[in-house]
Parts: sequence; C-alpha cells; structure tokens
Amino acid sequence: MPYYRRVGEVPPKRHTQFRTPDGGLYAEELMGQEGFSSDSSLLYHRYPPTAIVAAEEFAPPAWSRLPNRPLKPRHFQTHKLDAPGAVFADITWVGFAGSHVPERFARAFAAIRDARDAAIRLVQEMARAGRDVRGWQVDRAAATVLRNAGYDRQILHRTGHSLGETVHGNGVNMDDYETHDDRRLLPGTGFTIEPGVYFDDFGVRTEINMVVAERDAAVTGPLQTEILRLM
Repeated sequence: MPYYRRVGEVPPKRHTQFRTPDGGLYAEELMGQEGFSSDSSLLYHRYPPTAIVAAEEFAPPAWSRLPNRPLKPRHFQTHKLDAPGAVFADITWVGFAGSHVPERFARAFAAIRDARDAAIRLVQEMARAGRDVRGWQVDRAAATVLRNAGYDRQILHRTGHSLGETVHGNGVNMDDYETHDDRRLLPGTGFTIEPGVYFDDFGVRTEINMVVAERDAAVTGPLQTEILRLM
C-alpha cells in the first residue's frame, strides 16, 4: 500500500507557494509512475527543470487486460466508460457530518461561494463583451473577495486549472498565486473555478467547471450555495 515519505523541507500543502530563504520560489515538479493515476512524488527545485535533453518516438507495447475477479476493494472499471476525446470534469462539494453546521464553517463557505461567483461573473461579462480573459484575472477576482472577507492567510492555492483529456489540462490556469498566468481563455476550452480557505481544524472549497464559447461562457453543472448537512 502506498505511504507518504518526506525528505527535506517541503511546504505544508501541495501546489502552494514554497519560498527559498532569499524570498524566491522553488519550482514544483510532479514526478509520477503513470501521471496522475499512480504513485507519484512532488519534487522541489532551485531552478525550473525545463531542459529538454532528448525527444524520441515511443512505440507502445501490445496492451492486454488481465482478469481481475473478484473485484478488489475500491476497484472501479473505468475502462468501460471509455470515450475517446472526452474532457474531464473536476467538481468539489462540501458536507458536514452533523445536523447543525457551525457558524465558522458556514461563514467561510459563504466567502468561497461569493468568490466563486465573482470569478464566474468576470468570465461571463468579459466573454459576452468580446474581451480577452486572462487566467490571472480570474484568480484575482476570486482572491479579492476572500481577502476582503478577512481570509488572506487562508488562501493556499490558485483559483482553478485547465480541463482537457487529462483532469489537469495543458491550457490556461486561473492563477495569480503560484504563477502569473497571462494566457487568455480561448473559445472551446474548459477550466475549473475552485476557491478555498483552509484552517488548522477545517477547510472548505467549492469547485465548478466552465466552458468558454465565442461570445459567452457557461457553468456546466449545479452551484453549491451552502454546506450540506449529512445527518
């Protein structure tokens, strides 16, 4: 069974700012055995590991499936849902295992809900006006709401990421936190909006997906408006 192993100094949460002693940023690299679907390590570099040392054609082997019966615990046959060219969705809802949501939790969720909605409005208004929307602008719209609500120190990650045939796509990230993503959202592309705030004893995040059209942008699913009571 996989387990976590820490070597050296690492940040308390992944995909966040990790600064060098002189105030610069370490470069984060995800090194996985099979991308996002298997064991992986987060590596932190003094300099971006962007050098290309070789480019070779890869000839895949002859794939075959092995019997797996009875099904192992937690095993889900996703190959039966195969849809070539399909785009991932990435959604987060928040629930509370009790009959009454504490006020601190409800207040924090109201802030991230408002931050999410501010980011949605920005994208839709600029798209409908025919104006370019940049990734950092979406992040800043959401983060401004959170900071005005007093949650500046509880912001630990960017507002969203690109969606594609992998769950974290290669397009624009809603990022003015880890980087300053100045790429523009192109018609036909999808992305997430997922502001969150995190404390020592709890955290909340709301995550929705959007797609940009020629002169519009739409949310592709329902919007959570309050924490769900699970009992």
